[in-house]
Amino acid sequence: MTGSNSMSSGYCSQDEESDDFNFFTAKTSFFRQPQANQVAKHVTREEEEEKPTSLTAEEIKVKIDDYNSKVTENGMKLSSNGKYTGFIKVHLKLRRPVTVSSDGKSPGPGSSSDGSVKRASFYLPYDTVKQLHISSTTTVREVIQGLLKKFMVQDNPDKFALYRLTRRDSQDLFQKLPLSECPLCLRLLAGPDLENLSFVLKENQTGDVEWHEFSVPELQNFLIFLEKEEKERMRQVEQRYAAYREKLLQALGQVKSKPG
Repeated sequence: MTGSNSMSSGYCSQDEESDDFNFFTAKTSFFRQPQANQVAKHVTREEEEEKPTSLTAEEIKVKIDDYNSKVTENGMKLSSNGKYTGFIKVHLKLRRPVTVSSDGKSPGPGSSSDGSVKRASFYLPYDTVKQLHISSTTTVREVIQGLLKKFMVQDNPDKFALYRLTRRDSQDLFQKLPLSECPLCLRLLAGPDLENLSFVLKENQTGDVEWHEFSVPELQNFLIFLEKEEKERMRQVEQRYAAYREKLLQALGQVKSKPG
């Protein structure tokens, strides 16, 4: 299983920003509350699990030909043994920090003299997208493990879950996939349109924030992050207020210009 987009290692500087990655260190959970307008537009719920329809070898070939006719790159390839390979994109919607080896290397080279792995915690950018090249026999469990390996994440894979995301009537519908499910089979059945099916990696469990577990530098990072969010939110509110005010003034001007 291969992937694109590599993770930049290192701590986030308080004076530097990156459009792609902004890391914030942490030891435990840190949640970002969704904005009210986002909740109103996207109602999220979990659906009951559905078992995909099994296909014959001929049906698989027809499906792959149809799939490839709709894409210009990253199509699926059918092997003589009946297995096929292709690409899936996974959105990482993680609201808690993840633990990685502090030097950005695999556990072996990153281990200390006593054999333990040097670790640090990072806050991954929300909705990071990772593309993976997998086969029709690659399971959800293997996809999760592969994603964690690509990002050098040391956390237990059981802490994460892969969801299928579909959109219906302007609503986001999430369904947690069983570990034995094969994502590429779902991709083939749904076709290449991401509106019909997307894959999302989320935390498998939730918990309360234990603020006393954070160090002072980590808390300072959180404050900087929250101050940026607050300023951006204030800017949005001011722009909205200015637009409403302009409309009201225009409406009042029209009323005053009318005779009587």
